[in-house]
Amino acid sequence: MDAESVRAEVRAWLEANWSPELSLVEWRNKLADSGWGCPTWPVEWYGRGLSPSLAEVANEEFEKIGAVGTPGGGGMGLAAPTILEHGSDDLKRRLLRRIVTGEDTWCQLFSEPGSGSDLAGLTTRAELSADGDEYVVNGQKLWTTSAHHAKYGMLLARTNWDVPKHRGITYFALEMHQPGVVVKPLKQMNGHASFNEVFLNDARVPAANAIGDVGNGWTVALATLAHERRSFDVLQRAARSARGQGRAYDEQRAETTQIMAPYTWYPQRAGRADLIVERAQATGKARDPVVRQEIAKLLALARATEWTAKRARAARMAGRPPGPEGSLGKLYASEIARACSRVHTLITGTDALLSGADGPLEGVIAEILVSVPAVSIAGGTDEIQRNIVSERVLGLPKDPDIDTKKPFRDVPRNKR
Repeated sequence: MDAESVRAEVRAWLEANWSPELSLVEWRNKLADSGWGCPTWPVEWYGRGLSPSLAEVANEEFEKIGAVGTPGGGGMGLAAPTILEHGSDDLKRRLLRRIVTGEDTWCQLFSEPGSGSDLAGLTTRAELSADGDEYVVNGQKLWTTSAHHAKYGMLLARTNWDVPKHRGITYFALEMHQPGVVVKPLKQMNGHASFNEVFLNDARVPAANAIGDVGNGWTVALATLAHERRSFDVLQRAARSARGQGRAYDEQRAETTQIMAPYTWYPQRAGRADLIVERAQATGKARDPVVRQEIAKLLALARATEWTAKRARAARMAGRPPGPEGSLGKLYASEIARACSRVHTLITGTDALLSGADGPLEGVIAEILVSVPAVSIAGGTDEIQRNIVSERVLGLPKDPDIDTKKPFRDVPRNKR
């Protein structure tokens, strides 16, 4: 198909089927049946098998008419592409459709208290029951967004301690609403509680819920992580479409509000470069040559990073695999956030520390200063990103290998 035939077909289908008075589930079941909700997915799994560039043509037609699309969040952005790549047909049948309709939401059970940056060092264990039908899971997960309302978790657990650490991990779809799964919110120093810790005490997961082969979870996890940045695009598209009147719009606004709730402080986490010039002018600091120089450096860095992100997006639209731009973008996001924090402090002085209604911009500047450090940690620390860039982009030697060939039970680690 070419772009014009895709445009004509999706337009005709929308005119015949879209109604904002449908419930969200009714409408998304139509999307699943037609394949227009996930046009890049295979035809046999609710898609059309289109290239990313042709899928974008279909998305443009949805936006023109204001039709609601598939949900944002970890289900569509992370779980679904992982299941499509590595899941069995049985899992695809049981899980994918309810992700498309938004009936099941997902969270990511990866990080642990003793294994954040070194994710392969995880110690949550899954042991096969005597009858071989299910695994019994024990351990603790951390920094889990949306765990308090998710139906399923993308769980990494160790199923073999006698092989090197990357080979003994299995990836499961874990039902969250069951005995043995306890979710507790984590309060952050900026006042928000965007994440949870999850305790797994004899939780159960069917053996049939393994995504990919047993012991091959590390490969499956890499597939999920490769889709992580795209999940934000899915989220933004979902937020843009929720502007009309009618039942489908109302339900999507409620859905988007729930999904977006953990991210309300993310603009502050990124440093709010958009406030810099306005603040400098309002405080008179725009006349200070030192401040002006720092602002110029910051804005130049931000613009260059924005262009790099556009290059990455264009490559993805052209169907090319993720390149080094992703790691560079993450690393420079940290640089920009820290630069913003420094410039906000130069402009505002000690008042930058005042929080609440008494602080500059009703405490937004103070919230920026305490939120910015999170950028350098979340989604892979700056040190991890530098390692990736040095090894995969610059071709430098890898770190000394001290534990990747030992059986995991012999690897020294923190005692809990």
